[in-house]
Amino acid sequence: MKAVRNQYLLDEDDVPTHWYNILADLDVPTSDVRRARPAARPDGDATGDAQTTDRGSTGANIPLSMYRGSVGTERHVKIPDPVRAQYQRWRPTPLIRAHRLEQALDTPAHIYYKYEGANASGSHKLNSALAQAYYYKKAGVQEITTGTGAGQWGTALSMACHALDLACTVFMVNCSYRQKPYRRVLMELNGARVIPSPSGTTEAGRALLAASPDGDGSVAIANAEALEHARTVTRGAFSVGSGENHVLLHQTVIGEEALLQMELAGEFPDVVIGAMGAGSNFAGLAFPFHREKLRTGATTRLVAVEPEACPKMTRGRYAWDYNDFSGTTPMTKMYTLGHTFVAPGVHAGGLRYHGAAPLVSALYDRGLMEAVAYGQKDVFEAGAFFARTENLIPAPESAHAVKCAVDEAVRAREENQPRVILFNVSGHGLLDLSAYDQYLAGTLEDHVVSDSHIAASLAGLPALDPVGGRP
Repeated sequence: MKAVRNQYLLDEDDVPTHWYNILADLDVPTSDVRRARPAARPDGDATGDAQTTDRGSTGANIPLSMYRGSVGTERHVKIPDPVRAQYQRWRPTPLIRAHRLEQALDTPAHIYYKYEGANASGSHKLNSALAQAYYYKKAGVQEITTGTGAGQWGTALSMACHALDLACTVFMVNCSYRQKPYRRVLMELNGARVIPSPSGTTEAGRALLAASPDGDGSVAIANAEALEHARTVTRGAFSVGSGENHVLLHQTVIGEEALLQMELAGEFPDVVIGAMGAGSNFAGLAFPFHREKLRTGATTRLVAVEPEACPKMTRGRYAWDYNDFSGTTPMTKMYTLGHTFVAPGVHAGGLRYHGAAPLVSALYDRGLMEAVAYGQKDVFEAGAFFARTENLIPAPESAHAVKCAVDEAVRAREENQPRVILFNVSGHGLLDLSAYDQYLAGTLEDHVVSDSHIAASLAGLPALDPVGGRP
């Protein structure tokens, strides 16, 4: 009897040598996908010229080499050897065939998941954190400041900064600071200073606290505080964990490995699924498959999954908007709920960002991908089902992808049609057990976002020029 294969593993020598730049294959105007250029730091020099935005504030200082790689049209961008050496500490990550999930669903579908939670930070975020820390260190930066939603990005960045002897300050969204205390501990173990946001340490935070002392906060607010703090630090810089072109670029190691592993499995997915916050999770897996679709003519569907509590793609608007609450960043063309939108405090804190990455937004606007939204209870039901069948507890963010994969598998059963499903388990849920405890106790709540709430936060955005696309 032939043994059932569960894992498709690569050797550490198979860690990709290059990231994939989707701009080489994205047939859209560059103005639709490139953020207004922030201030750039020459490599090896921490004093790059500041470029002001239309609000008269300074953008984030991005090392030129990292910036060039994220806005050019070169299809493959070399991964620096020191970064690849760090990747090889835990990459390649496994591709796993979910046989027991298939059996439980009685589906003809073949279900595969890429598991990104086996590194020290517990999520895919380390792929970009190590790369960014490397580039900033090379540019002479001594402290990196950031905002984090659920804490996965803050955890990864604190570890990367510790590895490269950089100081790290993290503004963590207040509801996640309360819900996920052990992520704060992980950050502090790696030497980071962790501040709940909104905080009393910045002008933006103080103003928001005065208006709403018990507010849940948002990634946009945390980023606004981090940007303000970074401007006060000598040789300091602001870093972001999702949405920016360079972050999505770094995450494509996930999809590049998955392509090799699906080849080992002898199959190619009919649908590729990833959870959607600002875009790093989804894009990291899906972008290389978009390239292969163009190359081979495959009909693979790419599906982004967002929470109903923050439905920027399914209920938002394609518009020019800011990336932080205060409106100090350059404007970006993206699907957005408005930069002042504050999502309800769902446990998938990494998906509470108000906007979608411009690269992902461009794909969605042109019908090259799909998006769906789910309520929190349905997501945790799917996450618990996955934990019982596959014995792996997915992070609440990843449970969104699980829910979509389950729906696809059930549809295959109802239609009696085989289907190959691939999704990304971007992180484990071992630090989210309090949320699963609420689910088991029946106290977990769904959160409904009203049309009026969305309309109010979108009201101040400029209309798009129907010809040029700019406000």
